Amino acid sequence: MTKKILNLFLAATLVGLVAFSFVNADKDKALLDVLTQSLNSSHYSPRQIDDEFSKNVFNLYLERIDYGKRFLLQEDVNLLKAYENQIDNEIAELHFEFFNTSNEIFEKRISEVEAYFKDILAQPFDFKVNEEYESNPEKMDFAKNQEELKEYWRKYLKFATLERLNDMQQEQEKAIEKKDTAYKVKTFAEMEENARKKVLKTHEDWYRRLTKLDKNDRFSVYLNCITSIYDPHTGYYPPKEKENFDISMSGQLEGIGATLTESDGYIKIVDIVPGSPSSRIEDITVNTLILKVAQGSEEPVDVVDMRLDDAVKLIRGKKGTEVQLTIKKVDGTIKTVSIIRDVINLEETYAKSAIIKDEKGKNSFGYIYLPKFYADFNKAGGRFSAKDILTEIETLKNENIEGLILDLRDNGGGSLADAVEMSGYFVEEGPIVQVKAKVGKPQILNDTDRRMQWEGSLIVLVNSLSASASEILAAALQDYGRAIIVGSPTFGKGTVQRFFDLDYFVSPEQEDVKPLGAIKLTIQKFYRINGGSTQLKGVMPDILLPDEYQYAEISERDQDFPMEWTEINSVLYKNYERVKNLEKLRSKSKARVEKNQDFILISEKADWIKNQKDNSLNSLNLEKAKIVTKKENELNEKFKKIGENKYKLQFFSTKEETLRIKNDSIRSNTVQKWHAQLQKDAYINECIAILKDLE
Repeated sequence: MTKKILNLFLAATLVGLVAFSFVNADKDKALLDVLTQSLNSSHYSPRQIDDEFSKNVFNLYLERIDYGKRFLLQEDVNLLKAYENQIDNEIAELHFEFFNTSNEIFEKRISEVEAYFKDILAQPFDFKVNEEYESNPEKMDFAKNQEELKEYWRKYLKFATLERLNDMQQEQEKAIEKKDTAYKVKTFAEMEENARKKVLKTHEDWYRRLTKLDKNDRFSVYLNCITSIYDPHTGYYPPKEKENFDISMSGQLEGIGATLTESDGYIKIVDIVPGSPSSRIEDITVNTLILKVAQGSEEPVDVVDMRLDDAVKLIRGKKGTEVQLTIKKVDGTIKTVSIIRDVINLEETYAKSAIIKDEKGKNSFGYIYLPKFYADFNKAGGRFSAKDILTEIETLKNENIEGLILDLRDNGGGSLADAVEMSGYFVEEGPIVQVKAKVGKPQILNDTDRRMQWEGSLIVLVNSLSASASEILAAALQDYGRAIIVGSPTFGKGTVQRFFDLDYFVSPEQEDVKPLGAIKLTIQKFYRINGGSTQLKGVMPDILLPDEYQYAEISERDQDFPMEWTEINSVLYKNYERVKNLEKLRSKSKARVEKNQDFILISEKADWIKNQKDNSLNSLNLEKAKIVTKKENELNEKFKKIGENKYKLQFFSTKEETLRIKNDSIRSNTVQKWHAQLQKDAYINECIAILKDLE
């Protein structure tokens, strides 16, 4: 956002907010008033606060305070339904009857639940009974009465115990098989009792944390249900939570290198820092849920329904210490992974390149990996992704490459200015992206440098987690006919957000209501130079490749209340028509992909992930559960073969890098490992084949 536009935005907001005086000094009323006024005056797409809005808030709030349907009864929901069409009126009148009523009910139900799990876990379970536990709350109804709710808790706790028991039995079987004399063999009864005790301890800890959540915590949830109706990226952050959320905004989490957020009671991984300990764990990906955290071999702590800042404290730690995370992967499987905390290697977060030669050493191609569109304005000599990419291009050109691959897989975006400048390296001049605020004409961001830094064949490699700035670059080069976009459809985030301190909008005489926290608002939208938005639709590759998450609901369109796809006028731009014979290229690529064992397995895994979403009924019969576990283990072993194939490509450092790391054994070893990893990458192998088809 330019300084001029930002000043106009702030001025318009101040007119609506600073001039207003609070009718009541009560902080909750003041907060709701400031929040709703800022949303309606400054959000890119203000919502009509009416009965439909009220219903959406009502349903979202019930889902977020009791996602697992573990507390509320149907009679509670029926009682609250009286407010279903009244929330809009309460917002207008600064009333909180719905919230207060729901909070009283929820606190009552929480106090009742403690007796449930303590009573249930006091007695052994019969794991020979054929019964099932439904783990998907979306397929469940609220319990009709307390007896039905307690029965749900029985099955839920039995399932938790069964999982522990199953793990114990597998561990014992392996110890016996290895003839481990240090292992003390236990009877089934001993293991079952031990499993129940561990589940009880976990739930006692969980319940203790739950009771520490107060009315203010749930009030924040309520306010965020209001903001979420505008779009999934707009949200309210209480003072303490905003301070903790700055961990995410910094781009990395100390210790494991993952950015976390709270979602429906779960701790979710939303970003992974390249080169971090998390990035080295194959099972950890974006949208992975963290269920439990253990310090080394200690008993794990359940972090479901835990505050984000408390979960962060458990995950953080000194370099060299071990943290064990029990995670729920995108495919629905639950697994425990071990991570050794470490200092993040910043070099791994920057752009880097390699030279690729085919098996005969005849053809030479350039490869650039860009993990983020980074920009460091905070210190002299800070790194900027656009400048780094230019350096890599110039270095590769000196190596006489015949084609170039720009890898934007898993690149969630970043600096818009760097994305615009970088796009300009591949065109002579012209528009790159249109940025539109709520009012006024779109701002056209242009490449003003008439030089084309790379004129040859170009592939931009993307996937479902390529978002925002990645989509801007890919879309621009696709519209210009300057690059072949290869991979899977991108994420589809075409909006811009900014944080604003709500205290800024309070008049001096109302100091007593501070601090109010902050609001993150969607204030702009991106549009391609052809007029279409990247919102929801993302960028459709010219050549599609299988993606194991192609059916998983992880893109923008799968979020709650995403902003719609819209279109504006296109702008004048030159089509370079460098991408010719596209149908022929697609046909050749498809033929290769259908024979490639990695892509065959990736497609199978994608289908399996799709089916897993519907497969949420879990047997509580131990023998049947073992059969399911065995099948899952066999599939996991099968899918582990993805990336084991070594392709007939050779990877080299540039002459400049070779000199730079000549006497640095640590850096040299890191580069060699990276090249070995690239040699097993089916996507890079296919991109090279496509570039050779262009000859």
